[in-house]
Amino acid sequence: MSFTVFATAIISAMLINNVILMQFLGICPFLGVSKKSSSAVGMSAAVLFVMVIASAVTYTIYDLVLYPFDIPYISTIAFILVIASLVQFVEMVIKKFSKPLYKSLGIYLPLITTNCAILGVSEGNITGIWTETMPYWEGLFTAVSVSVGTGLGFGLIIFAFSSIREKLDGSNVPASWKGVPISLVVAGIMSLAFLGLAGII
Repeated sequence: MSFTVFATAIISAMLINNVILMQFLGICPFLGVSKKSSSAVGMSAAVLFVMVIASAVTYTIYDLVLYPFDIPYISTIAFILVIASLVQFVEMVIKKFSKPLYKSLGIYLPLITTNCAILGVSEGNITGIWTETMPYWEGLFTAVSVSVGTGLGFGLIIFAFSSIREKLDGSNVPASWKGVPISLVVAGIMSLAFLGLAGII
């Protein structure tokens, strides 16, 4: 695997196939934790960590356990258990070392367990990357590259969206558009903007 392949996988997952704006996964934390930039950054870091580790672990489990033992049909259950365990670990670490961030994330931190973006990346690595003939290390490297790009793309979008929402709070928005309506309009415009990158890679 060359650096070019690594960079291409990251840029593609981050900008062109963005998990939020193009695949519409992870919308719950996107709308729920994007009111403040500080919360958005904390959530992005937590999601990136869980996503990368979960991708590596789930790919390994599928390649070395589920497929050889002919039980790939339980992959979704196994992946959810891995993600839930990692989220519990992240939650304990954040609670111990950054209580303000833990309080600001609130219910959305344990909701990373059911964040479809993380499960979607883990499943996508199997359906889009894994093949019976691909060497394990090559597939693992590609899966981790895609998950890093996806996590960075998630962080980029949620931080940009939170910055826009902070600006909107101080703007003269019509009463009927305040809050969620104007946020959804902004999200739609951002999605159209990123649609212009389709086909570059």
